[in-house]
Amino acid sequence: MRLFVALDIEEEIRQRIARFMEGIQGFAPDARWVRPESLHVTLKFIGEQPDEGVTQIKEALATIKGRRTEIQFRGYGFFPTAKSARVFWIGMDAGAELASLAVAIDEKTAALGIPKEDRAFSPHLTLARAGGRSGSPRRMKGDQPNRVFYRLQEKLAVLPASEFGSMNASEFFLYSSQLSPKGSKYTKLERYALE
Repeated sequence: MRLFVALDIEEEIRQRIARFMEGIQGFAPDARWVRPESLHVTLKFIGEQPDEGVTQIKEALATIKGRRTEIQFRGYGFFPTAKSARVFWIGMDAGAELASLAVAIDEKTAALGIPKEDRAFSPHLTLARAGGRSGSPRRMKGDQPNRVFYRLQEKLAVLPASEFGSMNASEFFLYSSQLSPKGSKYTKLERYALE
């Protein structure tokens, strides 16, 4: 089973982002756009796990004592750089509690043999990926300028900075992900409350 840990986003924010996406998708028609109902804030990508591993992960995550945090969704950018963009994303401002939660999840899953993250937590919402390319935010060998997002970047340069709203994150989830030609389907397996 393919797993990840994430925060859900409030419906009002999801709708604002969906309207934003509707208005700009035509400027990057070759990109693979995320379905608005699939938007989430990834805290840890775990990957493929056997069924018995899922139970261990659920138990480990249940021991985390994370704190509620306010998150503001605003701005946007491109990974790894604007010229060689593979990912278009929305930014987030969040307190130290969110980064602490991501670190706690990383440590608990590392104790189960799941590789630790090799970069600092950088909260964002992925809106689109350049087709057929890695979604990694890191620079990779073979990165070169591409024009998938060029028209979109031109359009965004003349628009005011976007604000999508804020929410108080009070829970996180263990999700499973099923890949299909129509995009990934996410299922919540377990809910964990934040204090």
